[in-house]
Amino acid sequence: MDITTKWKLNNGVEIPVLGLGTYLSKPGKETYEAVRYALDIGYRHIDTAALYANEEDVGKAVRDSGVPREEIFVTTKVWNSDQGYDTTINAFYKSLKKLKFDYIDLYLIHWPQPKTRIDTWRALIQLYDDKKASSIGVSNYTIRHMEEVLHGSPFKPLVNQIEFSPYLYQKDILSYCNRRNIIVEAYTPLVRGKKFKDPKLVELAEKYSKTPAQIMIRWALQVGTVVLPKSIHPERIKENADIFDFEISEDDMLLMEDFNENYRVAWDPTKIE
Repeated sequence: MDITTKWKLNNGVEIPVLGLGTYLSKPGKETYEAVRYALDIGYRHIDTAALYANEEDVGKAVRDSGVPREEIFVTTKVWNSDQGYDTTINAFYKSLKKLKFDYIDLYLIHWPQPKTRIDTWRALIQLYDDKKASSIGVSNYTIRHMEEVLHGSPFKPLVNQIEFSPYLYQKDILSYCNRRNIIVEAYTPLVRGKKFKDPKLVELAEKYSKTPAQIMIRWALQVGTVVLPKSIHPERIKENADIFDFEISEDDMLLMEDFNENYRVAWDPTKIE
């Protein structure tokens, strides 16, 4: 496994196992330079969203990178205020225009919005059928939300992007998705740095001569997720990719299962009807 490693989605599309998250990356120079640097050092997966307001900068960085478009996997998402069938279609084409792409590799429902998410999923299927979105999926969906879409649609999501880290080990959702050949993507895998000084984590980092961040990213890869660490700093972007030259032992992976505290730093979808 290395930075070029890809996993195959259920429709045959290949997704790089490591991506750069861009949530809270400021529109303009900050996002542009972070994405350009990531692409320069080998990243081939960039995650954005309409909510982030930086799609234009992601698109420009991709175009300016010199890397062929078909070699870069770009995700964006429809936000709550645009959910519904027609409004989702319109939102998709707005994102496409901002990115200045002919297609989007992965389009996600950003949040299981009550009342509108079923029609939103229908819109995503239409975009997939029209070959404008190469793959479609959901984000922040619990098992209950997944059950709803799986039982109500002939086409199942290819991806579920959720908050996921050693401190929020959503093993039940991971197992559920694995059984149905749905890829889980891990966002905020570094818990926004809030656990970097945890003695248990520091001890493991010292054992493997790695940083706490690298241990957390490697753990998420080894449990079977696509990992989306976010940074705007070149040294951190590089550090986050330097996780392919070691492997956490089976015993230490078991040890890290006990890190789970159901600790969230982002949204909690469990109470969304």
